[in-house]
Amino acid sequence: MAPIDVGDTIPEGNLGWFGENDELKQLSVHSLAAGKKIVLFGVPGAFTPTCSMKHVPGFIESADELKSKGVDQILCISVNDPFVMKAWAKTYPENKDVKFLADGSGTYTRELGLELDLSEKGLGTRSRRFALLVDDLKVKVANVEEGGQFTVSGAEEILKAL
Repeated sequence: MAPIDVGDTIPEGNLGWFGENDELKQLSVHSLAAGKKIVLFGVPGAFTPTCSMKHVPGFIESADELKSKGVDQILCISVNDPFVMKAWAKTYPENKDVKFLADGSGTYTRELGLELDLSEKGLGTRSRRFALLVDDLKVKVANVEEGGQFTVSGAEEILKAL
């Protein structure tokens, strides 16, 4: 499947998330994105160095500026289970705007065409590192990294596009 690109409609799918009352929910991507401007960014794995020290903090630190430019939601997805994503989110106590969503079996990541086979490193199938700017389900910006790079999918690149 070809990777999602500018002009495409993001696929519907459900992602795991622990709500405010600590209950596990399955959230519909379309319900989060329909009629809204969102940033959907994906990382290869929770607690991994680049994801934890650069990618996620960049979106947390830029959340106010993103929102001031019309972004309604900032969603982080990873091919991890919801319990891991919940624990990872708790390592960012200053975070009020980035929602950590679990794509436990990688189904949604495959629908996006952004899966990355890291089996040779013992990690199985994960997500490529990416950031999408989506307006009412339509992709306006698709910044997808090659390999393990972190050059085009950060918050600063999305801000440049707004």
